[in-house]
Amino acid sequence: MVCWCRWEGGGIRRCCLLAVLYLFSGIAGDPAWAQDDLLGGFDAPVRGYDELLNGFEDAGSAMDPETTAEGPDVDTVDPLVCLGGHLKAAASINFAHDSPDVGETDWRGLSRLKAQLLLELNVKPVADWRAFASGAADYDFAYGINGRSQYADAVLDDDEREVELREAYLQGRLSKQLDVKVGRQIVVWGTSDNIRVVDVINPLDLREPGVTDIEDLRLPVTLTRLDYYWGDFSLTGIAIHEVRFNKNPPDGSDFSPSATPPPVENDPDSDVANTQFAVALNGIFSGWDLGFYAADIYDENAHFKRSVSGSTVLESTHARIKMVGGSANLAWGNWLIKGEFAWLDGLEFTHLPHNTYCRLDVMAGLEYAGFDDTQLTLEIVDRHLFDHDDALKQDPDGCNADQIQWVARMDKDFLHDTLTSPF
Repeated sequence: MVCWCRWEGGGIRRCCLLAVLYLFSGIAGDPAWAQDDLLGGFDAPVRGYDELLNGFEDAGSAMDPETTAEGPDVDTVDPLVCLGGHLKAAASINFAHDSPDVGETDWRGLSRLKAQLLLELNVKPVADWRAFASGAADYDFAYGINGRSQYADAVLDDDEREVELREAYLQGRLSKQLDVKVGRQIVVWGTSDNIRVVDVINPLDLREPGVTDIEDLRLPVTLTRLDYYWGDFSLTGIAIHEVRFNKNPPDGSDFSPSATPPPVENDPDSDVANTQFAVALNGIFSGWDLGFYAADIYDENAHFKRSVSGSTVLESTHARIKMVGGSANLAWGNWLIKGEFAWLDGLEFTHLPHNTYCRLDVMAGLEYAGFDDTQLTLEIVDRHLFDHDDALKQDPDGCNADQIQWVARMDKDFLHDTLTSPF
């Protein structure tokens, strides 16, 4: 179990408590395999100081490249079917809200008491192929405790309960050096654990910004991925078939940016013509690693423009942008030094609809893991928009020439963060 508190700015102060209990081990096979190696042999090793960043989170082969020539260990027999999962509970308390006006929602006090059940099914019929699927069901008891009648229907529909299919894919080896992975999945790029720079493949769940870790915010999308390995390097090619954008706070929530409903969304269809593309080159070395990335994708941030008919009606739309960037890690004792950069071209904004812009994002970060079960992190990023115009400072763009973001974070594990038992 792990408990943590986080405070966020913007006029709202929120204290959060999170508890996670891993209940499900393995219905078939060794329970330890289910907990520690549910995705064993396919996904990259978890980044950590014990392995000193054996590679980027997403740089691993479907099967360990070092064992490719010889095949898997003949003494290890993975079960055909494995079921895993967790129960998670999270609570949030607001303690700096003003008293609401008559007819407005009172967001003071308990604002979230959410429980989540997540199940993961792993089927591995042969050594080099597997099918994986996961789904989650959430329910927030805070609305019933506080009285559902005071909340807007959009808030209840969006936040009170949710059942979602998350990742679902088929993964396997086409040759000794080539892997394929097809289906709904999450792809993690870069070195930052808190701020996105080159990590542009998956949209985020931003309905409760600043409260949940980014690893829990990524939303899976349907894509086809090919990984080619040689020596210390891997080359990844991605075709993204599903057009999906961030989940934003619903109208009437305490995080909703405006009291008025947003413009009508004009999102592109998920068809062949709107396929997005990405490529990554990663190198994993002793004590350090680096990666280079490029993507042709839709901007996750929408801008508003007049409808095609030329009327005064505004539509929310997403520009097609291009990104090139890189990232690197360097381990030095208990310290981890990391950095990222990204050049984005084709950005569009509401107030200057006929212009496109370029932006350079640069991130630097430090992590320290010299304390037992504790990790300290500091990350800072500068996003510089070239040819900036003062008109872009106005809402809804709200964009300065330089936007600075920083995160200071402390992670502390209790009971090694997990409890396990046979199912």
